[in-house]
Order: sequence, then C-alpha cells, then structure tokens
Amino acid sequence: MQDQQKPKPNQQGRNLSKKTSLALPQIPDKIYFTIGEVSKLCLLEPYVLRYWEQEFPQLNPAKRCGNRRYYKRDEIILIRRIKSLLYEEGFTIEGARIKLNSDDKAPMATGGQSTESIKKIIARLQEVVAELERD
Repeated sequence: MQDQQKPKPNQQGRNLSKKTSLALPQIPDKIYFTIGEVSKLCLLEPYVLRYWEQEFPQLNPAKRCGNRRYYKRDEIILIRRIKSLLYEEGFTIEGARIKLNSDDKAPMATGGQSTESIKKIIARLQEVVAELERD
C-alpha cells in the first residue's frame, strides 16, 4: 500500500516532483516576457531555462540590450511542453529533443479532422458568408 503513495520514478530513476502537478499560471496577454516572468509562469528556475536554451534549438528567445532574454508566448508554451516531457512523462533530454523534432514534422493537429473535411467546412462557411452578403 505504501508503494502506491510514492511518486513513480522516471526513466533515470529520479522521483518525479510533486511540483509538476501544480496548475501553471495563465499566460498574460502581452508580446514579450523576461526570464524572471517566464520562470514564474512555468514554475522553473531561471538557470533551468538558460540550460534548456542550450539543449533545445527550438527554444531561442530574443536577446536585447545587455544580453537580456525576451520570450514570446509560443516559447513559453514550448517551455511548458518541454517541462511536461521531462518531469511528467519521464523523457530524458535527448528523448524530449527527439519527441519535439518528430512533433514538428508531424502534420498540424486538427482535432481528429482530416484536411478534406476542414476544406469542406471552409467552403460551407464561405457559402454562408456569400448568402449573408446578398441579404
């Protein structure tokens, strides 16, 4: 019974942190975020973010005056994805890098709909717009 209450170890034998199951704060509606803001939004230390920049080529924040990092919303989403792969799903850094690369090459997620059905929906919406413009 005691085994059920312990966190499961990931592939490297470390215990998964309870911190990863906490709900992440909502990302504010703005263009750029400092490393301190991203640290709070992702519940990670700034040194972890700097390290991940070296390990994940997709993560490349803009650097301005004095080499300060400025992250965009999509980079915060990427950081949260990396965090999930490493801390929740138990991937190694190399495994997470491979997973992210394969996700980039995969077709864009469409909620289970094929490209053809999406084209039909677009055509139907265009018909509706045309009808509304006639009225």
